[in-house]
Amino acid sequence: MAIHILFAVVLDRLIGDPPNWPHPIRFYGRLISLLEKFIRAHLQNLKFGGFLLVLGSVTGVLVPFEILRVILPSILFNILSVYMLMTSLASKCLHLEAQKVIKAIETDDIELARLKLSYLVGRDTKNLSLEEIMRGVIETVAENTIDGVLAPLFMMMIGLPFGLSVEFAIVYKIVNTLDSMVGYIHEPYKDIGFASAKLDDALNFIPARFGALIMLLAGGILKLNVKNGFKVFCRDRQNHKSPNSGHPESVVAGLLNIQIGGTNQYFGNIVVKPTIGDAYETLSVEKIKMTSKIMFASMWILMLFGGLVYVSFSIK
Repeated sequence: MAIHILFAVVLDRLIGDPPNWPHPIRFYGRLISLLEKFIRAHLQNLKFGGFLLVLGSVTGVLVPFEILRVILPSILFNILSVYMLMTSLASKCLHLEAQKVIKAIETDDIELARLKLSYLVGRDTKNLSLEEIMRGVIETVAENTIDGVLAPLFMMMIGLPFGLSVEFAIVYKIVNTLDSMVGYIHEPYKDIGFASAKLDDALNFIPARFGALIMLLAGGILKLNVKNGFKVFCRDRQNHKSPNSGHPESVVAGLLNIQIGGTNQYFGNIVVKPTIGDAYETLSVEKIKMTSKIMFASMWILMLFGGLVYVSFSIK
């Protein structure tokens, strides 16, 4: 199973998510939408319905996967396992989507930049300034260094001793997808998304903190301002509505000597947030590119760390 994880990481880095390939996240999204509609139509207690939504979504994916484990030939199931692991990671996809925003910025097409950013973030983007667009890209790449790369990889490694790397990764991605679809604090998701948001917070609690330290190590390798990164991490990691997102964002803000965070608009609702970091340097395309480099370096550091742990236990 360890070799499956290695193949998955390499494939994600090389090919990412080809647009015409079937992607499990699309299936997760459709399943969640169907279950949400059913629950809204048949239950008045939407907070309780939110727990059923989580249970139904996880069961609706894991049960078919375990059936395939039984009925598929070993080689086909191994290929499926690697594919499921690969699609649980999003390093190249995230990098490429950020590049699309960069390209729009570099061609002075702010409308296109707003549109491309809207595919990456939950906030309203139609009226964002150039600086707000760049801030949005940096924030989402920083946050998703945990959500889209380090946390699923961490879950795979946790599941490895039990032979459940794929299952752990699947559960994480389903919960993460649930949170992105319904885990909002305002209506119409406040009640039905409560369970998804809280479970996502719980699953990301350790990866966000451990991952932030790995990102600091990555900053050292990239010769960034690690001292400031650590200072801002200690000072500003709680400056976020999410209990986890502020950890990677504060590290990136400190490493890059920039200020991010602040007020955003979601579905027409203004959400006031504290800032993170200090504006020693201005936001720029180069800062976006460096955020992606931090993400890739962090991924390989975690792989190296996981490999060393795996080998040490194997020797024993």
